[in-house]
Amino acid sequence: MKKILIDLNVLLDFLNKRNEHYQAAKIVDLCIDKRITGYICAHEITTLAYFLTKEGRGKKTKPIISRILDVFSTIPITEAILRDALHSRIRDYEDAVVESSCLRNEIELIVSRNLRDFRQSRVKAVSPKEYVAEYNVLRDRENR
Repeated sequence: MKKILIDLNVLLDFLNKRNEHYQAAKIVDLCIDKRITGYICAHEITTLAYFLTKEGRGKKTKPIISRILDVFSTIPITEAILRDALHSRIRDYEDAVVESSCLRNEIELIVSRNLRDFRQSRVKAVSPKEYVAEYNVLRDRENR
């Protein structure tokens, strides 16, 4: 089963029905159905909680976080990952932490709308739209 990391912006698209919502929802559904293994970094969970609370979803924050934790595997952020990220070619440190997390956990792909910041990544990054299109092509080939 393919292991992919879902960047926080994709989860926010899904939860807030913005940007590439349809594709984000499709990716979440694939994770729920265990067709792919979706990962998120632990620091993304705390950032997500911040955004949910800031957006006025205070009472819904814990149930949403709980459901996210049910659906996705969480990558703990260790000192080794944080130190590795310091040596990444990616300028944005948070994105470098995502890349280092993927490398340490053998994640094959990052799904993000923020492809510009992942240009220097050692782990391939694709948009939600690209991922859904690629998944559909692979599924169609298997069904032939």
